[in-house]
Amino acid sequence: MADLDAVMRALSAPTRREILGLVWDRELPAGDIAAAFSLSAATISEHLGVLRDAGLVDMTRVGTSRRYRARRSALAGLHGALEGANKWVSAQDIPERRLTRAVMHHAVVVEVDVETDQQSTFAAFTEAAVYSRWLGAPVSISDGRFAATMEWGTEIRGRYELVVPPQLVVMTWDFEDDNVPVPGRPLTGYLHVHPNGDGGAHVEVHQLAESAEQAEFMRAAWGMVLGRLRKGVAAASDPATEMPRRRPRPKR
Repeated sequence: MADLDAVMRALSAPTRREILGLVWDRELPAGDIAAAFSLSAATISEHLGVLRDAGLVDMTRVGTSRRYRARRSALAGLHGALEGANKWVSAQDIPERRLTRAVMHHAVVVEVDVETDQQSTFAAFTEAAVYSRWLGAPVSISDGRFAATMEWGTEIRGRYELVVPPQLVVMTWDFEDDNVPVPGRPLTGYLHVHPNGDGGAHVEVHQLAESAEQAEFMRAAWGMVLGRLRKGVAAASDPATEMPRRRPRPKR
């Protein structure tokens, strides 16, 4: 409750809410933040201190400069903390409900920051030559369909259902492998690429799964893919840089 009270006090001032909006998806020096307001630098510094004490922003030092960025996760549970016990009650008397079918799925979110910009990072998922280089396995992309064979022999194949450069790919995909906990029908994933404010890009994958076991597998699988992206995308985006293909290895 003490943390919630600090957050609520920090958000009670319109100026602090505006500051939070400025640094929501980018990192800014204190001077740039102060320049956006008709207030003294000392007053803005006080507001930043309140936001920092409440855990709503992170501060990093770069030389003599202090840079600030919103800590989005600090607000993730705010709505839940403010909701009353009876706010969401399933309405049983809606006749239209009987006309539809509804299912609930698990969702996995895997994210990473990379040093390449948004355009280059997006191309790393849509240009087969670049994709193959950082993944370390041959990737083909043709007419919206893609396929890759990993070094342990598993084939991944699917389709880009929607491509919105340079920020969104919606894909359906599946494995050709009898040793992974994935059903024999396509799964849906959402790949988001956004600028991260440091000249690089923030990559998020939202993956739907149909069970807790499958969700855990997806977390590990996408963690491996985005980990390879972070390690290799900068070099893969430079055609002059040699990148060896990964050697075959047995499954585990």
